[in-house]
Amino acid sequence: MLTLPIKKKWFDMILSGEKKEEYREIKDYWTKRLLKTDIKFNQEAIINSMKNGHCSFTKTVIFKNGYSKNSPQIKCMVDITIGTGFKIWGADPNKEYYVLKILNVEEVK
Repeated sequence: MLTLPIKKKWFDMILSGEKKEEYREIKDYWTKRLLKTDIKFNQEAIINSMKNGHCSFTKTVIFKNGYSKNSPQIKCMVDITIGTGFKIWGADPNKEYYVLKILNVEEVK
């Protein structure tokens, strides 16, 4: 399961249901962390397919506010696609990101 640290502002907005998406830059680092599975994959083909709206990935992610073992966390089911985001949720205008659309909150600790 993937754990992603986020700022308190975004954490609180996700917890309240106000923020429905989290964003990560399209870089090798995030591609490997977000999309890697136990099978080999063609990274370029997957990204192109996602950009064309033909593919998405559903996965469980833990959003954590802080780095200590006792930091608050939210376990969510997310759908990962590529697209632009909303400025009010932290995205730069007209920039493409990995968009982690929050489908539901499964657990809060």
